[in-house]
Amino acid sequence: MLFCFSSGEVFQAAIEIEKNGLNFYTRARQAVSDPEIVELFTSLARDEVEHKKRFEAILSEMPEELKRPTVSDPDQEIDLYIRSLADQHVFGSKEKQAGLPANLVTVEDALKLALQFEKDSVIFYLGLQEATCEGRARDLVALLVKEELQHVRRLSLQMKKCSADQKACRLHWPEA
Repeated sequence: MLFCFSSGEVFQAAIEIEKNGLNFYTRARQAVSDPEIVELFTSLARDEVEHKKRFEAILSEMPEELKRPTVSDPDQEIDLYIRSLADQHVFGSKEKQAGLPANLVTVEDALKLALQFEKDSVIFYLGLQEATCEGRARDLVALLVKEELQHVRRLSLQMKKCSADQKACRLHWPEA
C-alpha cells in the first residue's frame, strides 16, 4: 500500500463520530415518550460518552510512532480529510443534525436512522482499518469495530420489539 492512515488519525475520526452520535442520541431521547426507547437512547448516549473517553485515553497513551502521519502533511490536510469523513457520516455534524427533525417523524424512523448510523460506523472503521498500517495500529482500530457492533445488536433487538403502537408514536424534537 502506498499510503495508510496512522492509528492516531483513525482514533481522532472516531472521537468526532462519537461526539456526533452523542448529540443525536441526546436529542432523540428528548423527542421520544416511550420509556423503553428513552432508556435505550439514554444508554446509547452514555455509551457514546464512554467510547469517546476510552478513545481519547487510547489516543493519549498511544506511542508517538502510531500517532505520526505516515506521509508528510505540513498543512494538516489528512486531519481535515478525516474530520470531513466523520462529518459526512450519517449523523454528521451538529449543523447537519439540525435538519433531522423534519425527516424523522416516528420512533421507528429514529431507530432506523440510529441503526444505520451504527452500521455505517462499523463499515467506516473497517475501511479505515484496511487503510491503517499493519501491526498494533490495526489491532487498536479493531476495538472500534467491536464497540459499534454492540450498538447494532442493541438497536436491532429494539427494532424487533417495537409494537405497531410504538412505531406510530410521533417524535417531538427539541430545538437544536
